[in-house]
Amino acid sequence: MKLVIATHNQHKVEEFQRILAPLGVEIVTADISEPIEDGITFAENAKIKAESACKETSMPAVADDSGICVDALDGAPGVYSARYGGEGLDDVGRLELLLANMEDVPAENRQAHFTSAICCVFPNGDVIEAEGKCFGTIAHEADGEGGFGYDPIFMQEGLSFGRLSPAEKDKRSHRGKSLREFAVKLNDYLNQEQR
Repeated sequence: MKLVIATHNQHKVEEFQRILAPLGVEIVTADISEPIEDGITFAENAKIKAESACKETSMPAVADDSGICVDALDGAPGVYSARYGGEGLDDVGRLELLLANMEDVPAENRQAHFTSAICCVFPNGDVIEAEGKCFGTIAHEADGEGGFGYDPIFMQEGLSFGRLSPAEKDKRSHRGKSLREFAVKLNDYLNQEQR
């Protein structure tokens, strides 16, 4: 089965491919527009992206909306993780801004979690949704060259996500969890379709 992925983020494409390939799912990309993500939850934004991609391609489309929520910042950046600090910042700039905003926060108050919401929309209107979270803390400085986004400052069990191998990150991460839940739901859906 082919699913078009509603993202221009190559890192997300690779994570989807790694986790869904064993199910016989082929993730394909398409030149699609970026809809306005005006949802107030990750799930709402994932659905906006998946619906838009499905409409444009007439193919089943899957989207992820994810981000980091920091307790000391009242849950920010949250759904604005990819736009934190405005459009002029890249991943490194957003990471540095988050560290600067956490500068005076002591170690015991640096809790955070990543959330990943996945939505798959089919041309017939059917929808599959899944969500995953992983919990950790915000480091005082970036550590590691792996991953992307906020991975180098997200700590879990003494290691930043920037130091994890792709396989280890898949085991622990919010997207790994949401993709595994999605894989189960997709498999059930496909089995029902074949009856």
